[in-house]
Amino acid sequence: MVAQLSGSPRGEEQLARAEGTLTSNIVAVWRSRAVLGLLVRRDLTVKYQQSVLGYLWSLLEPLMVAATYWFIFGFLYKSKGDLDGSPYLIYLVAGLFSWTWTSGVLSEATTALTGQARLITTIKVPRQVFPIGRVFGKFFEFLAALPVVVLIAGIFASLGEYHFTWNLLFLPVAIVIQAIFLIGVALVLSSSNVLLRDVERFIRVLNRVLLYSAPILYPFSKVEHSGMPRWLLRVYEANPLVGIAQLHHGAWLPAEFPSLIQIAVTLTECVIMFIIGWYYFRRVEPAVLKEL
Repeated sequence: MVAQLSGSPRGEEQLARAEGTLTSNIVAVWRSRAVLGLLVRRDLTVKYQQSVLGYLWSLLEPLMVAATYWFIFGFLYKSKGDLDGSPYLIYLVAGLFSWTWTSGVLSEATTALTGQARLITTIKVPRQVFPIGRVFGKFFEFLAALPVVVLIAGIFASLGEYHFTWNLLFLPVAIVIQAIFLIGVALVLSSSNVLLRDVERFIRVLNRVLLYSAPILYPFSKVEHSGMPRWLLRVYEANPLVGIAQLHHGAWLPAEFPSLIQIAVTLTECVIMFIIGWYYFRRVEPAVLKEL
């Protein structure tokens, strides 16, 4: 069997893939970082080249959603309690911008391979570069939105209703953990959608459900004091998006900062998702290339 595989280019490629390790594959992607950068710049340029407002469009949707929820629930969270008296608008914007990164990756990762089939078959680079490119493309949109959060927080600070703290130093930690998770998710979704095109349609439905499955619009304390069974609360907490959302909120609002145990659990889950995504992608890659 080994002799038969090594006798053809496809067989040699399969053997090399089987013998490869996670580390060597990551190193290969790192060596292709220049191509990754070009893909990200290309996607952002194509997206905004004929747009008058440019990247501001990426801010418009989460800002409008935040304004809507702030209008509806703002007075509810105006009193001291769930957010320890902190402005609900800061909570909303910080959560929604981080969620927009996740939501964007879920939506665009499904077409990371199917939408670039010709490029994938002509450029000799690790194919993981293409879905990872979608993750970093959405990351730069998230990064461009951070000044908006700073501006809103600064306005409330000038009114004496908010104070910047050293907790902001944990924002890079939240970003790194979220990136690890999203890379794993993107690898699974991009390859699965090639083999089963229903994945793209399913993600459209799942995207809306996931928004409410984590404390993005509502504080985690609401869930803790909801009276739900303890086992159900543990299931809820097991969602890595819960820990990621808490870290983003906790960076801006210290009262919302998660426990060290929750951070450790979230980091572990995200690393596991990364490893699963990487190995899954490698395993189905031959079938994916055949379909493309």
